[in-house]
Amino acid sequence: MVDNENKPVNSGIYELRWNPFLGWWVMYASSRQKRPLLPKDYCPFCPGSGKVPQKYDVMMYNNDFPILRLDPPKVKDIKNAGLAKIVKTARSYGKCEVILYSSEHQSHIGSFTDDKMFSLMNLWKNRYQELGNEKKVKYVYIFENRGEVVGVTIPHPHGQVYAYPFIPKKVELELRESKRYHQKNKSCIHCDLVKAETEIQDRVVMQSKYFTVFIPYFAEYPYQVWIVPGRHFQNILQMSSAETDDLAITFRTVVKMYDALFNMPFPYMMCLHQEPVDGKNYTHYHFHIEFYPPLRSQVTQKFNAGSETGAWVHGNPSSPEEKAEELRQVLKKVEGK
Repeated sequence: MVDNENKPVNSGIYELRWNPFLGWWVMYASSRQKRPLLPKDYCPFCPGSGKVPQKYDVMMYNNDFPILRLDPPKVKDIKNAGLAKIVKTARSYGKCEVILYSSEHQSHIGSFTDDKMFSLMNLWKNRYQELGNEKKVKYVYIFENRGEVVGVTIPHPHGQVYAYPFIPKKVELELRESKRYHQKNKSCIHCDLVKAETEIQDRVVMQSKYFTVFIPYFAEYPYQVWIVPGRHFQNILQMSSAETDDLAITFRTVVKMYDALFNMPFPYMMCLHQEPVDGKNYTHYHFHIEFYPPLRSQVTQKFNAGSETGAWVHGNPSSPEEKAEELRQVLKKVEGK
């Protein structure tokens, strides 16, 4: 195994700063601006780069330019008393990892074997467990950014893991609302949603043995889908072997479906939502995966503009029911039906 563990950056801004108006942390690492432009034919994740083994299946790689570290530098005190009364600063404690899917640069999830997908699921489990055991980590976020349109600079197949020293605001809101629903209805909001969507079928794209894939009634993006388990559990470690294998195949099928939609590598942001690792009780919460695809057609991007960014009010230019039917038809072609 190649050891690429990094040392903390002690120059520039490297810290967390509290936004008192929204109640969340903003991460800073000004050294990331100094990331070098990679040569045209060079990839740090390919064998021969000196950064990875000559051959690997799936592996964890420490991010070369992390915004969070397990040994972050100390932060400067806020000297102005008036400002110190309003804001606060903290060390950028945590970890940023890259999950390399394959040593083959041109490979993609849709082409992976069952065994490779199973290995990926098990690596996700390993990273959630190991990072969750870090004393100051409160949330382990597994995600993937795919495609230049979402800012990916290295096309080698990979995902990422961020270990935060706080619970992200969006997850915090999800936890609050799911708890509120549970207290009012004595049931899980995700379980009830899956049951209702399965009965209606208007927005269901596919169902496997253990998971339902659907476009939410309230989808913010035209081709946004969720993968939600039928059984109630809170994190990836609580899945049985059969559920883990089923999720691996379902995840691959969703990506193949996306790629077949416009006959191109389909860009998306894929996010695992699971319970925090701060030791508190989140039995009301329900593990699920969310996809955010930024395209509304093969040549048109769905931008987050003024309303979405400044007011958090999304405008979806499509019908979730129509898009679900479109994806169902694409899925039939993928599955040869």
